[in-house]
Amino acid sequence: MAKLTLQTLGRKLAEQRGAMGIRETAKLVGISPATLSRVERGHLPDLETFGKICRWLNVDPGEVLGIGSSPVVVSEAATPPDIVGVHFRKAQTVKTETAQALAQMILAARRALTVSGEADEIR
Repeated sequence: MAKLTLQTLGRKLAEQRGAMGIRETAKLVGISPATLSRVERGHLPDLETFGKICRWLNVDPGEVLGIGSSPVVVSEAATPPDIVGVHFRKAQTVKTETAQALAQMILAARRALTVSGEADEIR
């Protein structure tokens, strides 16, 4: 398969699942069977689901988003990490490209805040 993108994520997921059932695969991924089915049909997952799918597929989420790997290394002794979510509901008023660009901007801003130490100040 060509480069993995948000648009091809569902196909890659179905390919990796192979003959395994939806329910069994969903349980392994850690999502509901309905969510797995939606993603395989081309719907964009929320950020938490996206992370679970990437872990199950053993792919770097940054590469799927077209932003490469994150160079940020957080030590084990650091305070518990913030959980940042970027989720756009499917709506015909927002194009996929626009939603992806906004998500990338939000995640990049969050990484910049983490690197600069400012993320701790806004908790």
